[in-house]
Amino acid sequence: MKGLKRGLLLGIAAVALAACGSQSNSNNGGGASDTEGKQVLKWSESSELPTMDTSLTEDSVSSSILVNTSEGLYRKTLKQGEYEPAIATGDPEISDDGKVYTFKLREDAKWSNGDPVTAKDFVYAWQRFVDPKTGASMNFLMTDLVKNANEIMAGELPKEELGVKAIDDHTLEVTFENAFPYWKELFAMTSFAPLNQKFVEEKGDKYGTTSDNTLYNGPFILDDWDGTGLEWKLVKNDKYWDKDTVKLDEVDYNVVKETNTIMNLFQSGEVDYAPISGEYVQQVEGDPQLHTLPQASVFHLNMNYERDGKATPLANAHIRKAINAAIDRESMVKDVLKTASIPANYFVPKDMTKDEKTGKDFREINGENMVKFDPKLAQEEFKKGLAELGQDSIQLELLGYDTDAAKSSLEFLQGQLQQNLPGLSIQITSVPFKNGLTKQNNGDYDLALRGWGADFADPVNFMSIYQEGNPQNNGKYESQKFNDLIKQAQQETDASKRLDILAEAEKTLVEEDSAVAPLYQATATYLLSDRVENVGLYPVGDKVQFKWASVK
Repeated sequence: MKGLKRGLLLGIAAVALAACGSQSNSNNGGGASDTEGKQVLKWSESSELPTMDTSLTEDSVSSSILVNTSEGLYRKTLKQGEYEPAIATGDPEISDDGKVYTFKLREDAKWSNGDPVTAKDFVYAWQRFVDPKTGASMNFLMTDLVKNANEIMAGELPKEELGVKAIDDHTLEVTFENAFPYWKELFAMTSFAPLNQKFVEEKGDKYGTTSDNTLYNGPFILDDWDGTGLEWKLVKNDKYWDKDTVKLDEVDYNVVKETNTIMNLFQSGEVDYAPISGEYVQQVEGDPQLHTLPQASVFHLNMNYERDGKATPLANAHIRKAINAAIDRESMVKDVLKTASIPANYFVPKDMTKDEKTGKDFREINGENMVKFDPKLAQEEFKKGLAELGQDSIQLELLGYDTDAAKSSLEFLQGQLQQNLPGLSIQITSVPFKNGLTKQNNGDYDLALRGWGADFADPVNFMSIYQEGNPQNNGKYESQKFNDLIKQAQQETDASKRLDILAEAEKTLVEEDSAVAPLYQATATYLLSDRVENVGLYPVGDKVQFKWASVK
């Protein structure tokens, strides 16, 4: 995320949230306080908030706010990898064929306007999610899963034919195309949260564009967000069914894009959380408030085959292979990021998915060296590509975000590609986060520095974003072999065979077609005030939860 939050698309181009319930014992930094009897946490973010519409969110910033203001059938617990019923009262009744799930819903769940949360709210939200008119770029999460989703998204069936039904106000029935292992993770995602139909339709296109144009059923409500500002806050939701568990009265957000500024704010007690990278990590080495944790997210170069209706040089396989071989990933991690991130010569993260039978990690199954840094090979491939294009040189735009960390990565990549591929000119375009998402979705780029974080711990969450027709496949990669492998994996019921099929799909994408240039697997490096307790920070899915958080 959506990675992804989403599966999710990660908007911060060098650091991302991680860890779980971290705390430390230093006396320096931290601005959380219990002032006038109120528990207030001060949080920082590296990019603007793009949307509060659960159907349209595709990035980690939006999903991190939405997971605190909305609630679906399930919710993550503080313990990594575990989920608990939320709006659902317990685990569902499952049919003998494993395809029909019947959920009982809480009768005390309410929206922030006092309306009850009902099964019809889930039906409306999910139908809206797959409706082509909505334009949800994360709707691929429904592909080959919920009954009739494929046909609805293709415009072949009306949205009312989706396999979800309100038996009564507090009973929800979901019918799947195939039995699959990660349903709890899926139903904890903000994309599958309910929506109040009356409120959404009253707001129309304005829904989710400001805090006042959004309705909430989670632990907090959003306040003071005008849709473009760099500050907003989360306020405890008094209508939330489990409000007695929520300790914080308020979480104040501030967008800070400069690492030096966020360091100063943390050290002066103005913020409680500060993501850092580069030389700043070395400056605070040994501070017990410094935390790291590997993430199930891989940053990579997204390659666009077609722009403005015309083929780009990246439609040429030799040019793509040249770019993959021209990047020294070890140097990028060591000299630019300077965090605990690791070079990624693969696309699916390590330490995310294991074979249930053998205990082998997916990376053991498929290996860790799918691409390699080889300047000589890069130049050979580049010359072949230029010859096929009938050109002596080419120029490509490299798109990224306008944070300090992102700019450093973009400059490094520019240097690597121009140095190791004579005849290639790289023009950097740095834009605000929301603008960058729009440009990528519109195919308005050549190369884009993109991070994809797991929405759920399964390789298909990475592979499926390059399926033909997937909105996240904005670079227009096409491979019938690859598409067939993903579909085959979704229908395979044997877990080990399924991972083998997905391994073959990754080889097709990365080794054979060189359709993506993996760079590094991210590790979050951040400062967190020792006054803060029980913040849920996670390597997979929506990144941060404040439901259980408090201030000492």
